[in-house]
Amino acid sequence: MLKFKKNGIFSRSTSEETTAPELQGGGVVAVWGSPGSGKTTMAVKIAKYLADKKRNVVLLLCDMTAPMLPCICPASELECERSLGSVLAAAHVTENLVKNNLITHKRLGYLTILGMLKGENEYTYPPYGEAQARELIDCLREIAPYVVIDCGSYIANDILSAVALMEADSILRLANCDPKSVNYFASQLPLLDGPEWDMDKQYKVAANVKSFQAADHIGKVLGDTAFVLPYSQELEEQYLAGNLLADLTLKDSRPFRKELERIIAEVF
Repeated sequence: MLKFKKNGIFSRSTSEETTAPELQGGGVVAVWGSPGSGKTTMAVKIAKYLADKKRNVVLLLCDMTAPMLPCICPASELECERSLGSVLAAAHVTENLVKNNLITHKRLGYLTILGMLKGENEYTYPPYGEAQARELIDCLREIAPYVVIDCGSYIANDILSAVALMEADSILRLANCDPKSVNYFASQLPLLDGPEWDMDKQYKVAANVKSFQAADHIGKVLGDTAFVLPYSQELEEQYLAGNLLADLTLKDSRPFRKELERIIAEVF
């Protein structure tokens, strides 16, 4: 059985969580968007922020086509290797099963992660259904007060991401300010046309906004947006290095960090 580090997410009492008074709530946030919009980056940075504030948080990485777990930090920083596929392959997803497959981070004791491993894909494990996906998200709600879900872009073929969008308390919908993102949502948003999809809980986020992209240009391309995430070269370098759980320390990242804090204050 997996042994979690001292003061980790499963051994810590809620009375210890006395910091970060600005975070009063909790819940499940799903991050979704067009390919290349930085949704994984956003999800990871939200989870890291919460962990840094000593909040118990689970980061769920849904993508099975290109597993993102190897992209967010060096493997040496993780306590073990467990796979999301092992959880979804079960006939019924239980809280104990989920706990035994969560991955702990050696430095960020308040963060646990669940995702597919390098080299795995959707055919590595037996197929799963909507029931397992819903059971998983229900279990995560019980395990941690904060759950951040990195959804895949193509929800028509991704049961877990689709269920996450239905079950989440809030959705961050990321788009780059370019024709590809506009066309992506023109194709994908009609799939969310039904009573089970609550459009009111979605926040449209303009992502990777360069300094030369004026507000009127963003509005013309994307329409009204709740948030604007500025481009950060430091952030891009972290992504390319596979080290998104590193700190953002450079001056060029300050606007991104400021907007990230605004988003977290709104959705939690």
